[in-house]
Amino acid sequence: MASKVRKQIYIEPHQEALLKQLGKACGLTEAEVIRRAIDQFARASYVPQRDLSAWKAERAFILELLDQGATPGRRTWRREDLHER
Repeated sequence: MASKVRKQIYIEPHQEALLKQLGKACGLTEAEVIRRAIDQFARASYVPQRDLSAWKAERAFILELLDQGATPGRRTWRREDLHER
């Protein structure tokens, strides 16, 4: 059996009654109900860490384009042409 860390918590009276009820109904100790609830909460609340490297590369690209300044000459397309594609 893996080692466990002892924690003392405070819960509301209605939570204590519910904890006892759940433990009895599921055939689990109150501690096991709490452990499972923590695991379930963690899975439901998991927010994956985003890899921002693609955004950083895109930002660098955009800044590079901005540093180049405006393109000389006029554009060769019309806005209406783009909508026909």
